[in-house]
Amino acid sequence: MADAADERLLPDEAAMLALGGRIAGQARMGDVIALEGGLGAGKTTLARGILAGLGLAGEAPSPSFAIVQPYDVPEVRLPVAHVDLYRLDGREETQELGLEEYLLDSLLIIEWPDRLGAGLWDHALHLTIDDDETGGRRLTARVPDGWRDRWSQI
Repeated sequence: MADAADERLLPDEAAMLALGGRIAGQARMGDVIALEGGLGAGKTTLARGILAGLGLAGEAPSPSFAIVQPYDVPEVRLPVAHVDLYRLDGREETQELGLEEYLLDSLLIIEWPDRLGAGLWDHALHLTIDDDETGGRRLTARVPDGWRDRWSQI
């Protein structure tokens, strides 16, 4: 079955963080959340909202330089790997990260998933963030079957 699509307007950073908190309430181990958008679109802000919703106290650093920033219980309610692929050049470099291993026991949040090429998992919740003419952001979700019921509650 084809992924369902959903679009939401997010007027400000607070709305982006709140959406992240609602996504966290539905996230499970083995899930992949792919965040796409240009520089400054709000990918890291949304990831921070998810992490805060999972119980992370304080602001999560951007994983731009570390590439993979892991979080573990009890810091968060379920293990998370926050990944930023911006500095990688393509599929070969991303394969060296062994991201598929995180699917066994973690939630995987990936910024710049396009660097995976065709390697992005079919079950990924794919969220694209764009500027909106109102000054806020437009979030477009491609919702796979495994997220359909959960997304309707977000």
